Amino acid sequence: MTHYFLGIDIGATKSHALVADETGRALGLGTGGAGNWEVVGWDGLTNTLNAITGQALADAAIGKDQIAGTGLGIAGYDWPCEAAPTRQAIETLGIPAPYEFVNDTTLGLIAGATQGWGVAVVSGTSCNCRGRGPDGREGRVTGCSWRFAEFAGATELVGKAIWAVALAWTHRGPATRLTEAFIALTGATDAADLLEGLAVYRYQLAAEAAPRVFQVAAEGDPVAQELIRWAGQELGSLAIGVIRQLSVEQLDFELVLIGSMFKGGPPLTDALAETVHAVAPGARLVRLTAPPVVGGVLLGMQQAGLETAALRQALINSASELFRP
Repeated sequence: MTHYFLGIDIGATKSHALVADETGRALGLGTGGAGNWEVVGWDGLTNTLNAITGQALADAAIGKDQIAGTGLGIAGYDWPCEAAPTRQAIETLGIPAPYEFVNDTTLGLIAGATQGWGVAVVSGTSCNCRGRGPDGREGRVTGCSWRFAEFAGATELVGKAIWAVALAWTHRGPATRLTEAFIALTGATDAADLLEGLAVYRYQLAAEAAPRVFQVAAEGDPVAQELIRWAGQELGSLAIGVIRQLSVEQLDFELVLIGSMFKGGPPLTDALAETVHAVAPGARLVRLTAPPVVGGVLLGMQQAGLETAALRQALINSASELFRP
């Protein structure tokens, strides 16, 4: 009898469900929009869970009762008080198999770390960091962004860039080509109009403007270059906190980089690496190339007692085929 496993990755903008068999062959994929309860509410999480799971099961042509284990990564699941409503949403799936749910950052770690443990740093719209030690202990940051001094997602980088433009306009800081870049991006007439428009919300500069900061830095603007370096150092600081929690400073391990900000390449990752290596010289930076939902399937397999190390690469390869346009 073939056993099947379900992985679910719930995100703030998109969500995926993946079904695979016990050989690591991906068979069915479900896709949907936001499921983070902080974005769509608990009913929204429930609806997204059921929609993408139904798609994946139908795509794999199997029933719920054939699932032997489920692993879920839930964006927005950060604190113990959120466990009960998260579990309530999951149990509406009606799948009679063991399951485990974790923060979605942990899925990226499971998918990206060949040893099955290490540290994952996320830098996309915002940022996060989670880790697992070789002894199974877990480390984390709050996941609450700037409210608890966790910076260097795209939102925070753009915010710092706007500060730099304001500092330049008020002659409290050096001139920067970010001013001209943001004028062009918003359609403002000049720096004063840009800042006035941002102040009264006539113009908006959000996470989507982050690539422009990288572009200006690549063109040689010192202010933008320093902002990218700052972002790398801040992300490195998140990793250091988790590394210290896990007491792995002297070990060799993978530091998995997840998210669109890392498309910026060495200007960001070099600063991150320099910061981390001052504390943990054995950290090896690797970009996550597998779909994070792969980590959910592996987590589901672990609920059924499977040894997943030998299945990981086959699952990554077959899942990537399903994700091709």
